[in-house]
Amino acid sequence: MKLLLQAALRSRKHLSLLIVTFVTLLCLTIASQMEMFALGVLSNNGSDFFTLFSTEHTLDAPKDSVSLQTVETKWDQIDTDKTGVITKQQAAAYMAANETNPLNWLIKEFREHFKFTNNIKALVIILLCVAVFKAIWLFASRYTTQLLSIRVSRDLRQQYFEHIQSLPMSFYQKHNIGSLSSRIVGDAGQIAVSINSWLTNYLQTPFTIITCLSMCVYLSWQLSLVIFIGVPLIVIPIVFLARRVKRVSRQLQSNQERFANVLIDFLAGIQTVKIFAMEAFSLKKYKEQNDRMAVLESKTAKYGLLTRPILHAITTLCLACVVLFGLYTIGMSLSQLIVFCGLLQLVYEPVKKFADENANIQRGVVAAERMFEVLHLKPDIEDCKDAIELPDFKDKIEFENVWFRYGDEWVLKDVSFTVNKGETVAIVGPTGAGKSTIVQLIPRLFEVQKGEIRIDGKPLNAYTQKSIREKIAFVSQKPFLFLDTVAANIAFGRNFSRERIENAAKRAHAEEFISRLPETYDSMLAEAGQNLSGGQQQRLAIARALVKESPVLILDEATSALDSLSELHIKKAISSLHGEVTQILIAHRLSTIEHADKIIYLEHGIKIAEGNKEELLKTCDPFRRMWEALYHYDTYVHEEEKTALPADPVPAF
Repeated sequence: MKLLLQAALRSRKHLSLLIVTFVTLLCLTIASQMEMFALGVLSNNGSDFFTLFSTEHTLDAPKDSVSLQTVETKWDQIDTDKTGVITKQQAAAYMAANETNPLNWLIKEFREHFKFTNNIKALVIILLCVAVFKAIWLFASRYTTQLLSIRVSRDLRQQYFEHIQSLPMSFYQKHNIGSLSSRIVGDAGQIAVSINSWLTNYLQTPFTIITCLSMCVYLSWQLSLVIFIGVPLIVIPIVFLARRVKRVSRQLQSNQERFANVLIDFLAGIQTVKIFAMEAFSLKKYKEQNDRMAVLESKTAKYGLLTRPILHAITTLCLACVVLFGLYTIGMSLSQLIVFCGLLQLVYEPVKKFADENANIQRGVVAAERMFEVLHLKPDIEDCKDAIELPDFKDKIEFENVWFRYGDEWVLKDVSFTVNKGETVAIVGPTGAGKSTIVQLIPRLFEVQKGEIRIDGKPLNAYTQKSIREKIAFVSQKPFLFLDTVAANIAFGRNFSRERIENAAKRAHAEEFISRLPETYDSMLAEAGQNLSGGQQQRLAIARALVKESPVLILDEATSALDSLSELHIKKAISSLHGEVTQILIAHRLSTIEHADKIIYLEHGIKIAEGNKEELLKTCDPFRRMWEALYHYDTYVHEEEKTALPADPVPAF
């Protein structure tokens, strides 16, 4: 419950709306009570014969007959004007003078004040006013609860997204996209709905029960005893079933998360599924999760729906006891009984709904636990209190004895090198050598475990993360394109001029295919740029980096998806930036790094060699073999044959 309140009050502006919602719910309860009283007034048409002329009776000996002597005796007491006729007003006045039940006195005073006996129009007007009063508060309560739900859900989604953007890349390596998306969409909505249920169950319901029970006890303490007998019978199934609902809800939401993961995985890999003809395999995996979710949903439905019939049976039995006991034992009038049963129904109805709402609350508690599991995570990488803005890149980037690991495996081991301003530095090596990790450490997507990275002589944590990243243009191996126009994808949220965008596209050799699109730069891209080829997507990503005109340009396998001609154009564009922009290149295609001032060769996270191309060809055998594999295949094969183990001798026969 605490988590639900915490979710509702994460934004202080919700507090006022929460109070307004509570007030409207209280007013709705008061309106319902007024409605019951109005029904009592409507049903009271005076005193019946037996009520008027019966002698005083006890609880154990009610009167069901009247003698002529009793009528004659009471007639003179009622007919005070000695007219020989008894009017309803005289009968009501006599009954009120001898009435100990406050409800009858209240109804009598109300009817006399508004003269309902001879003024049906006034009675109709009063009833209409009560009906309109309740309708107003019914609408107000439902609207404010819905409004609170909408705003809480909106703000939770906003806060959740803002928070996960502040978390480091290591967080995204631990959590699946399906898991994160299900929490931001499903859990936020469930929490908001559960807050409404919480308001009803723990604020409106107690107020309703306390006020209505107080009125019931005031009207008839004997009949009220029936209520206190029925309450334990109602509470026990609620508590019993609530525990099971919470447990099953936790299992269900966890399974929904796995279900979303399976669905997203197979939709993302639909091409692979079709190529390998594995539709049956993917369907089997999907069916397993789908069937499991159906089983859990069935349990949730069973526990959720079982409560209402049980409580309905108990409350109906209690109401029947009240009617029988009130009519035939206590001798209550019909109007009294209607008001009493109406108040009793106002007590039982929220109690019956309590179980349904409580099941919803338990689902919200589980959703809040899952959402706050992420919201309570603190970013591993945060700006220091005294961090400054990086004004401009002026000198160099230094790696000094840098160590980094994913989990227990060290990816970089004691790596040191320097990138001077205006230099083009290439990082090469076999797959898994740690090349991409190096370029992800510079913008602080990850934090080094040992050693230090410095920019212009100061460690990275001396600067704000945003200011560092503003000075870096990054092109990854997998380009990210969003659902918007070509120009918007290149500008990526910045207010660049169209001329600057088009110039960047030309330098990235993207102009040729953009010009063929129906609306050129204003053409809409499909989700993830699916209406473009891989090479076209990569060229747009390169244009996005070039339009930024940052002093540092990092390309992580940026030309891997390009054809030879496009690669040649990109190579020329990159070469034209030599000396103006500091470039850090990662490439398996060594042709793109021929112009590099410095090449760093890595293996297993260790820097093996550093120097220009000619130096590494002489001093670094692994680099030389990579180069010869690209340009001198025959020589490479010859070298490999010389270094291979001798074949086993052929046995003689």
